[in-house]
Amino acid sequence: MLPSAEVLYTAVGDIDIAYNTLGEATDPPVLLISGLGAQLIAWDDAFCQELVDRGLFVIRFDNRDVGLSSHLAGGPLPYPSARTAGAAQAAPYTLAEMAADTAGVIENLGLDSAHLVGISLGGMIAQILAIERPERIRSLTSIMSMTGNGRVGQPTEAARALFLLPPVSTLAGAMDRSVLFNRAVGSPAYRIDETELRDRAARAFDRAFDPEGVVRQLAAAMTTPDRTEDLHRLDLPTLVIHGAEDQLIAVSGGQATAAAIPGAELLVIDGMGHDLPRPLWPTVVERIGGLVDRAEQRWTRSASTSVSYT
Repeated sequence: MLPSAEVLYTAVGDIDIAYNTLGEATDPPVLLISGLGAQLIAWDDAFCQELVDRGLFVIRFDNRDVGLSSHLAGGPLPYPSARTAGAAQAAPYTLAEMAADTAGVIENLGLDSAHLVGISLGGMIAQILAIERPERIRSLTSIMSMTGNGRVGQPTEAARALFLLPPVSTLAGAMDRSVLFNRAVGSPAYRIDETELRDRAARAFDRAFDPEGVVRQLAAAMTTPDRTEDLHRLDLPTLVIHGAEDQLIAVSGGQATAAAIPGAELLVIDGMGHDLPRPLWPTVVERIGGLVDRAEQRWTRSASTSVSYT
């Protein structure tokens, strides 16, 4: 395991965002956006190093309410299975606000724009940022995510039930829950060793543990409108990656995302569930790197034609 980069902080409005970077700042910037309740360390150091070896400057950060970023404690917690208009009032913030946090990270790092790679909830945030701030986005990679259309990407009943389990409060409970989740929704063809799952859960628990923050993130996701029509208007290089055996966000979510975005590439991986197992890293890194290469050429052409001379 490679040593993690130093954690830094940047303020986006009232939110302090914890982040770190790997690689050379002169290389194309790739911003990794984590999924529900996942901290920046969920993007494994070795996976990030593969991106760096591909010639990319990697930025990863803790979304609000997880990890070392600001936690928004206080006030009533929204019921996690609510899907009514009333739930929108109970949700303390929106995915659009989380997307604004992400844009703030890009701006505060002095970048005019970045390549976005979002996984699960992070894919939803990336899509919203691409819709609302397209000038900040060079390319979009949406992994195991969906459009917000309730007719696609729905979990199995067994996966849905995982979110109704009582929260855990101890290290042992967090490790057990990690194993339970992975065995239920992880990649059936690429099983992760239980010891590794427990080690990951222990690292996350020791770094920051806030199950109420996860509930608030979930409420933001569940009360976000369908993005399909807005995605139709995107004009940027896009890659959609999804597991054929995803039980948490069905593959139809990825298929609908690719269908909604003009010219999007779709990569469906057999045997992959709702995780990113090590044997698939070379494939995923190569596809992200290829998208970035093509997008950089387009971005350079666009920048050169936009220069005005006096």
